[in-house]
This record gives sequence, C-alpha cells and structure tokens, in this order.
Amino acid sequence: MQKSLQFLDYVVFLVYFVIVAGYGLYIYKKKKRQTTDSKDFFLAEGSLTWWAIGASLIASNISAEQFIGMAGSGFNIGLAISTYEWMAAATLIIVAVFFLPIYLKNKIYTMPQFLLTRYNKTVSTIMAVFWLLLYVVVNLTSILYLGALAVNTISGINFYVCMSLIALFAIFITLGGMKVIGYTDVIQVFFLILGGLVTTYLALSLVSEHFGETGVLKGFSLMTQHASDHFHMILKKDNPHYLDLPGLTVLVGGMWIVNLNYWGCNQYITQRALGADLKTARSGLLFAGFLKLLMPVIVVLPGIAAYVLHSQGLFQQEMVKAGELNPDNAYPVLMNLLPAGMKGLAFAALTAAVVASLAGKANSISTIFSLDIYKEIFNRNADEKKVVNVGRVVVIVAMILAIIISPFLGIDKKGGFQFIQEYTGFVSPGIFAMFILGFFWKRTTANAALFAMIGGFAMSIFLKFLPLWMDLSFLYDMGMAVPNANGVYEIPFLDRMGIVFGVCVIGMILISLLAPAPNKALATARGELKPSGSGAHALEVDSSMFKPSLAFTVIALIICGILTALYTIFW
Repeated sequence: MQKSLQFLDYVVFLVYFVIVAGYGLYIYKKKKRQTTDSKDFFLAEGSLTWWAIGASLIASNISAEQFIGMAGSGFNIGLAISTYEWMAAATLIIVAVFFLPIYLKNKIYTMPQFLLTRYNKTVSTIMAVFWLLLYVVVNLTSILYLGALAVNTISGINFYVCMSLIALFAIFITLGGMKVIGYTDVIQVFFLILGGLVTTYLALSLVSEHFGETGVLKGFSLMTQHASDHFHMILKKDNPHYLDLPGLTVLVGGMWIVNLNYWGCNQYITQRALGADLKTARSGLLFAGFLKLLMPVIVVLPGIAAYVLHSQGLFQQEMVKAGELNPDNAYPVLMNLLPAGMKGLAFAALTAAVVASLAGKANSISTIFSLDIYKEIFNRNADEKKVVNVGRVVVIVAMILAIIISPFLGIDKKGGFQFIQEYTGFVSPGIFAMFILGFFWKRTTANAALFAMIGGFAMSIFLKFLPLWMDLSFLYDMGMAVPNANGVYEIPFLDRMGIVFGVCVIGMILISLLAPAPNKALATARGELKPSGSGAHALEVDSSMFKPSLAFTVIALIICGILTALYTIFW
C-alpha cells in the first residue's frame, strides 16, 4: 500500500485549499456588518441561504469518524450501520417542523440560553460547562485525532504535523465567524461528495473487475451476492453485532433519541439554522435530509466492497494493524489505490470533512463560552467587540487543548465513531428528556430538569456496569440482553438509552406534578413570569407555529417514501 501523494495529488489539494481559503476571505471582506457584532459572528444572523445551511449541517456532521469509522463498520457489520444516516434524514424533518419554530419564535441562540429561558440559571450553567467539556474533550479531540490519523495513513506525512496543519486550517476558517464557515462549507461539501463518490466508484469497479465483469452497477450486484449478510438493515439477536444495532430499536427505539438529541438539542448543529428565518431554516434542514440519504453510498458501500475483496484474498496485509484485522483500514486502503489526481481529490474530500467539522465544533465552543459563560457570569457589561474577541481566543485555546490531550484518550483503540457515541450516550437521554418536556409540557419544573440531567447520567452509568454485578441472561428471550464477545450478557447500547430516557420522562413528570402548581397571575404581577408562562419560565408556543408549507410537506413526504423503500428492500 503506497502511503504517499504524487505531484498531481498535491496540485489538486492545493487547488482545493486555495478555493476554500480564498472564498472564505472573500466572504469575510464582503460582510455587510462588522464582525464586532456578536450575533453576526456566532450565527451569521439573516445572511445564510437555505443551501448554505443544509451544506453546512452536512459538512459539520460528516468527518473522519464517518469516512473511516463508518466505512470500517460497513466492512464489519454491513449496510445496517447506514441507519445512523438514513434515520437522521427523518429526524431532520421532525426538527424542522417542531423544534426550529420554538427556538426562532423565542429568539434562542444557544442551547444553554434555552435552558435559562425555560428553566433557570442553575440548569443552564451546569449544562453550559458540561457541553464545553464534552465538545472539547470528546468531539474536538476525536475529530482532530482521527482526521490526522487518516491523513497520515494516506499521505505518509508525520502524524503531529498533520494534526497541527489541520487545526491551523480550521482556526483560519473559524475566526471569520459563522458566515465564513457556512459559505465555505458549501465548497467543502462539494469536495466531500465528489471525492467520496470517486472512491465509491473505484471500490465498485474493483469488485466487478475482480470477478471478470465491468461497471459499478455490476459491482454492486456482485457485492449483494457475495456478501448477502452485509445487506440487512435489521439485525437478528444471533447476529454478533446486535449489541451495536439491536433489531427494531433502530426504527422505533433508542436511535430516535440519538438523532433527535443530536440534530435538535445540539449547539454544534442547530447553530447553523438559528440565525435564519423559519422558512429558510426549514428548507436548509430539508436539503440536509436529502444529502443524508446519499451519505451511505459514500462512506458505507466502500467498506462493504473492501470486505468482499478481502474475503476473496485481496488486501490481506493492508487490512492488518498490530497483528489483527482492522476494519478501519478499509477506506484508506481503497484511497491508496486511486490514480494520481483522483487520490488528491479524495484526499481533499477527507480533509474538507475534517476541517469543516472542526470549524463548526470550535465555533460552537466559542459561542457557548462567550455568550453563556463569559457574558453571563464574568462580564455582563462586555460590549460586542469584547465578546467577539473572547470568542476568537477561545477558538485558539480549544484547538491547542485538543492537540495536547487527544493522543492520550485511546481514541484509536475504541474507534472514533464508538468513542463519540459511548461518551455522549451517557447524557443524551437526560438532555433530550429536558428539552422535549420543556418544549411541550408547561408544567415541567427546573427541579425535574435537574433530575433528568443528573439522574439520567447516573442511571446510564449504572446500566453500563450492571452486567458486572448481575447475570442478565434472563432478559435474552425478551431481546433486552445479548452476550458480548466474552459471553457476558449486556443490554444493547441503544436499548439502554431508551430505558434511561423513559425513566427520566417518568421521573420528570412525577417531580413536576408533586411541585406546587404555579400561580400564574401572581407570578406575572411580580414580573417573574410572562403572561404566556409555562412552568419554570415562559416560552411562546402555539400550534400555528408548527404548520409547514405545502412545498416542504411534499418534499418531506418524498424523503419518507425513499426511506420506506430503502428499509423495505434491505430489511
């Protein structure tokens, strides 16, 4: 396996770099308002189009953990891992219809601000600090580390040099603010999809050529024949990967919590739409939903192709790391087979995915710290210029911290995709319960929110380690526990999330009902509650907010129809 780039590859990559950097500089200079306006810097308020919002969502979401991790899962598990992408398409529709109107109507710009508006400062501050830690220690580090590892594997450039250069490129994009990020993400997505499709084309062509045939469609057909077990979306209990994707849970259980929390309650994602009007924001999310349908073609099919070729005797040495088969090598192995120029394009696509994700994550870290920590706690009288400058410093500090600590977290041992899912999954159920009840049940109290936040995390930890103290084999017949590689019965990760979410919701309802009902008239008279008061604080919510346009409804139904067909064909 050749770990180097040819002259033509460097030329292609340089063209990509010049286009992205040049366009970012152009957008920065063409801003109508100065970046001393904090809402313009953090949200690009009123200036992102629907296609920029949709492209930015995908560019921020797709990174090395998808290209490397999901391709590896495609090699190991098969098409079933696509549920993370395809269910996200359905989730984006729900977020566009029900979540966005509440955020925009109530002028919510950050997730801690929502918790402050809906509950109280204690809930908001605790979650702001938590999100900062999660984004820096888990997300930023894993994206940077895996990105550098992938670039090193493909190019042969020193790992730490790769890490530093990627971080520097991301800082350059991030310091221009959300408008620069949003519009450069359009170019990043172009390279990401084009380069990804080139790798997929190569992979399918290699399969067909190996069996004496030609054409990518023939290659896909041969893959379904020679790896039929890799083309099922719903896994059965006896499947060795059931713990990762437990049967129907991917359609009616914990997968919804993963996606709704990620796409609807996550500063990193929702920030792209919070500076736009409702129609533009909804159109952007719908566009992102369509792009999500395409992602498994780019990141999963190459992994399955590598599996078929490996099972036929190819890549026997290339797929091995430290003496063991390493599925995460699948995508780099295929990329290294690309001809000069094409390899540069695929390399640019991978770099685009990493840089865009880093820039988006760094901007969210900057936004939360500047608006919810610095402005609210340390300097309430700070002017716009001061807040923006603090935000820029935070971007640089966060990236330096990620470079320093990422090699010590064992990200390469767990796998980046699993690393992120495991650590965010401990808190996702409680956070989502806080948000969903805060949205739609007026009686929900701040104490109930604290219970979901702290109790949900504690219960997630308890269920994770429960198999060490108790034999759970009696749950096997109910499909709630299956044996792991060591024969110990565990509750699948997604099922644990569903259980914790249910407990959080029930606990929140009981705590809220046991609290004295708010005297709205008295609270309003005291200035503690707006006339539209809802529980702890006021949110303006009415049913008319959730009515989508006819065009949105038609396109949403098309997406749902495509998803239904995909799950029916590959059930």
